[in-house]
Amino acid sequence: MSSRQRVYPWLVALVTFLVLIASAAFRSSQGVMIVPIEEDLGWSRTVTSLAISVNLVIYGVTAPFAAALMERFGVRRIAIGALALLSLGTGLTAVMTASWQLVFLWGVLVGLGTGSTALVFGALVANRWFTKRRGLVVGIFGAAWATGQLAFLPLFARIIEHQGWRYASLTVAMLSAALIPVVAIVMRDRPSDVGLAPYGADAMPEVETNTSQSGWRAAAGALTILREAARTRAFWLLAITFAICGWTTNGIISSHFVPAMHDHGVTAATAASLLVIVGIFDIVGTVGSGWLTDRFDPRVLLGIYYGLRGVALIALPILIGPDIQPPLLLVMVLFGLDWVATVPPTVTLCREIYGVDRGAIVFGWVFASHMVGAAIAAAVSGWIRVSAGDYATAWWLAGILAFVAAALSLAIARPGQRSRIAA
Repeated sequence: MSSRQRVYPWLVALVTFLVLIASAAFRSSQGVMIVPIEEDLGWSRTVTSLAISVNLVIYGVTAPFAAALMERFGVRRIAIGALALLSLGTGLTAVMTASWQLVFLWGVLVGLGTGSTALVFGALVANRWFTKRRGLVVGIFGAAWATGQLAFLPLFARIIEHQGWRYASLTVAMLSAALIPVVAIVMRDRPSDVGLAPYGADAMPEVETNTSQSGWRAAAGALTILREAARTRAFWLLAITFAICGWTTNGIISSHFVPAMHDHGVTAATAASLLVIVGIFDIVGTVGSGWLTDRFDPRVLLGIYYGLRGVALIALPILIGPDIQPPLLLVMVLFGLDWVATVPPTVTLCREIYGVDRGAIVFGWVFASHMVGAAIAAAVSGWIRVSAGDYATAWWLAGILAFVAAALSLAIARPGQRSRIAA
């Protein structure tokens, strides 16, 4: 393997990592900007929660079609377009004057941008550019997408504290814009575009030339698989449990934890630091979950993960206060260990039940349900805060739903009782 063959795929992986980080940066900024935006512009929690909800819905619905868009228009073009939307949506937020503009900018523009750079983007790059070390690369991309959402929180909290929320929004915009020329120069759709084979491969694979309709055929195929999978009981159990996963992570923790701590007199910087603990232990939990999934029944693992998450959510309103006590730190560790730990067992069940190829597309739709669940949670939790004056009911509701997901996970058909959709 030549030196260029060894280096260039990792350079592409690095650029992909940075794109995922830019997407994660926006997800980090939302939670810490809610209260400053409301105080500055006089908007209610219902308005800001609506903007987050629209973002999550469009983000989730875009993800299943992202692979088809990349197949039709190319990975580099879609990545550049996504970064442009992300930069435009966050940059214009700094000059908005009406609440509908927040819904459009955060919800529509940024939703499309982040949806096009979801996990499917990293998976596609890893599959095309790597034969060896593919699992490692996917894990690195997953860490960028998940942990990156939490790692930026202290930075944005400090920017908002010293310079204001507009500077935090502009930081995301500039980061995204700065990556556009980098992607244009380095990223290519396939290794064969630069005369290389995938990393670890001896020869270039045969690549079918796309026709102008190939992307639309792929999109139609994704809808067909959704229609056929929706006829099976396993799909709905997977979709419902993963929707609850989204409800209990992105929907309430990512969106409302910092504002909830603010209600109890805790600064945004301190609350963000607690979420960094979640991000650190998320790496341990995700890698460990992958190892466990290879050895134990994924349904049982999901039951355990959701059950522990339910305990943490029920305990949270009891432990939140102006002083950070060790039990609250323990809850943050628990959140981290099962934050993305649900992904490996869910992906495995999709593959085992629906097959390798279709299972990947089915997971795309299950992932969409995750973001829809998160969107509903963001809106409902904001409404509860407005109507009740605090988040206690929202935490308890999320905890109960987590216990429901634990029970439903055990009801998914075992791999030996597959509900395969028609070939």
